[in-house]
Amino acid sequence: MKREPMVFAVAGMVFGFVLGYMASGLADRPSSDTRPRPTDAGPRPAAGAGAPTSGAAGAGAPASDRPTGPADPDEVRTLENLAARDKQNLQARIELGNLLMDHAQYEEAARWYREALALKPADNDVRVDLGACLLNMGRAGDAIAEFDHALKNDPAHKKAMFNKGLALMQTGRTQEALALWEGLLKRYPDDPQLQGLRQQVERLRSGRAASGGPS
Repeated sequence: MKREPMVFAVAGMVFGFVLGYMASGLADRPSSDTRPRPTDAGPRPAAGAGAPTSGAAGAGAPASDRPTGPADPDEVRTLENLAARDKQNLQARIELGNLLMDHAQYEEAARWYREALALKPADNDVRVDLGACLLNMGRAGDAIAEFDHALKNDPAHKKAMFNKGLALMQTGRTQEALALWEGLLKRYPDDPQLQGLRQQVERLRSGRAASGGPS
C-alpha cells in the first residue's frame, strides 16, 4: 500500500499561524482509505498531526477536511480483527495507527504504532509517527527520543528533523529548534514544502535579535 503525502506532525507552536499546514498541505496525510493527498513522501503509510495554536491538538488533513469525532467503530473493529487474526500483520497495525491518528485518538494510535514497531523496529517512518502521537499528547521529551532514534538510522529523514524541531519548541529549546530547522533547510534548499518554514525561521531569528536574545 503506497503512502501518498509527506507528513509532518504539528503540535502547539509559537507561530501565529498553522506552520504544519504551510506549503499546500504539507501536514496532510492519508487515512486508512489511502486516497491520494497532496504531497508524496514515499512507499508506506504513516501518520502525522496538526494543530493551529498552543498545546497538542488535532491530526491529519487540513482543517476543512479533518475528520471530527472518534474513528468509525466498524472500521476500527475490522482492522482490529485483522490484527488479532494475524499477529504478524504489520499493515493492519499501521492502518489502525493512521485511522486513530486522523481522529486525534493519539494514545490509541500510539499503541498500534508500537505494535508495528515490534514487528519492524527499523521502520523509521512508523517511529516518527509514534513520535507524532507523543508530541500531540504533550510528551515532547518522549517524542524527541523517537525522532532521535529515527535520525540515528537516517540523518536525512525530513519528517523526523521537522518534527524534532517542533518538539524542541514545545520544551522551550527554541535555539536548538532553529538550528535544526536551518540544517533541514540547508539540506533541502529547493524543497517547496519548506518555504513556509524558512519564512518562519527568519521571523523568529529577527524577533529574537530585536528583543536582544541570541540570534
